[in-house]
Amino acid sequence: MMITKTNEQVEMMRQSALLVSGTLAEIARMLKPGLTTIVMDNRIGEIIRDHHAIPSFLDYHGYPFNSCISVNDVVVHGFPNKNELKDGDIVTVDIGVILNGWHGDHAYTFAIGEPADEIKQLIRVTKESLYKGIEKAVAGNRVGDISFAIQEHTEKKHGYGVVRELVGHGLGKNLHEDPQVPNYGKRGQGPKIKEGLVLAIEPMINLGKKEVFTEEDGWTVRTKDGKVSVHFEHDVCVRKAKADILSDYSIIEKEEELNPNLFVSTGAIASYI
Repeated sequence: MMITKTNEQVEMMRQSALLVSGTLAEIARMLKPGLTTIVMDNRIGEIIRDHHAIPSFLDYHGYPFNSCISVNDVVVHGFPNKNELKDGDIVTVDIGVILNGWHGDHAYTFAIGEPADEIKQLIRVTKESLYKGIEKAVAGNRVGDISFAIQEHTEKKHGYGVVRELVGHGLGKNLHEDPQVPNYGKRGQGPKIKEGLVLAIEPMINLGKKEVFTEEDGWTVRTKDGKVSVHFEHDVCVRKAKADILSDYSIIEKEEELNPNLFVSTGAIASYI
């Protein structure tokens, strides 16, 4: 069952989403070669708790960390560890928080140093596809309209692999609510979306083929061909004329621009903003 939110509840969810955005901005400030993802995860936990919030992911179905940090060919659910990041690494940081009983949940992909041109394009296109999906998150449309917009831009236009096994979702008092929001599909199909519905829209796009596998830890999902994957995610409230983006990439992108260790992907922002 899809659960719509009142305007007051949406504003509470906006605060949760903005805490995630602010935490991602702090990570953008500290990213550099030699940093370990376990240090990042510890800092993420500190920031969340300093704001009197709870990490959504910690102990969720047994997940043992504050965040998911996925490097290079890891699509999602990467375990933070003591391995040092190096120049050229692609790092996706996915964070969830519970603030005043409401979840915020989104992700951002960073590139350390100067990635290859094909990876720069993958980052830009995946980010663009997120906004193309958001453009369709208006009342009266169907989930398939969002899904088609993402797939058309990434797979049909650029030939990338769109992951099938992992999808976006509704968000609210629970981390995962109805409906599921795939990154592939057909226009005009799927559940009809209503005003006040909050969605986590999250394209997960592979440089190579769409196939993935899960490691023995039961969480870490990698591309089967070993090629890089990119993941962006926004929290979005469905409205009548134009979707309301509750999270804020601008503060992350500002830190990305200020950090000389990072590739700047802000040029990918769609005209939606």
